[in-house]
Order: sequence, then C-alpha cells, then structure tokens
Amino acid sequence: MVTALTKDIVKDWLEEVKDPEIPVLSLNDLGVITNIDVSPDHKVVVNMTPTFTGCPAMDVMQQDVKDVLEKRGISDYEVIVSFETQWNSNMISEKGRIALKDFGLAPPPGHDMIVDIDIIERAKCPHCDSEDTEMKTPFGPTLCRSMHYCNSCQQAFEQFKPI
Repeated sequence: MVTALTKDIVKDWLEEVKDPEIPVLSLNDLGVITNIDVSPDHKVVVNMTPTFTGCPAMDVMQQDVKDVLEKRGISDYEVIVSFETQWNSNMISEKGRIALKDFGLAPPPGHDMIVDIDIIERAKCPHCDSEDTEMKTPFGPTLCRSMHYCNSCQQAFEQFKPI
C-alpha cells in the first residue's frame, strides 16, 4: 500500500487501462475517467462517463479499473459509471488524438459543442493527412466510428466520431 496515496498516483495507475476497442488509447486520454477522489483514509472513488449510452465496452472498462486498483493493493474503492459529466470528443487529450492517428483512426476534430453534418463528414486521412476525403457511411464497426475514403492515398479509414 502506498503511504501517501494521491489523485495523481491513481491517475498514473489508470494509464494502463486501455479502451478495449482501441487498445492504444488509455481511459485517461479518452476522457472517460472524469474524476478521481482519494479520501484521507485512502478510499478511492473513480468516476467514469461512457462515450455514449449503451457503450458495450463500459462493463469491461469498469472491471479493468477495479483490477488495477486491486493490483495496487487498494481494497476500499468505488468505481461509479454515470452521466453526471456528459462526455464529448473534445475530452480526448492531445496524446490520445496522436494515439488514434498512429492506430489508423482519424481523431475527431475539435468543435465548439455544435456538431452538425459538416463536421461529421469531414475527416483528415490518418495515413497521408489529406483533407480530400469523403464519408462513405456514418456507421463503422462500432457506434463511435464512421467510415471514410481518402481520394489522395486511396485508402479507406475510420474516424472516431465527433460528439
């Protein structure tokens, strides 16, 4: 057990918890971990917000957080999944955006909380950085992805949808 347990230590531990569908992206960088609280008696409370209602990966992510806490000797903890903080794609960190691109997924563009069809249709190719792309379908292999095609390098790619 760590003697001076802090929120930052727990956050560092949770770096090893990855999105099960995008294993290069930590939950911290995805923005799913929305709060960590460590009480003076070392009870840890982790708040998580799904990227969308009904995310099938949420139970796995929640269990992975519990597993990391238990592996570090934390037995008094609570992992809360709630929509109190509404997730949006602007919560993906810069490190997370780079990880998405390196994984071959176009990161969602930043937005001013107004997401219309224009922002959903636009995607920068993660392979050649061209903006000469077109959306083929807003439905990808998961609900949080859409399918695009790059007219420059002629490769299909997925985009993490802006929300």
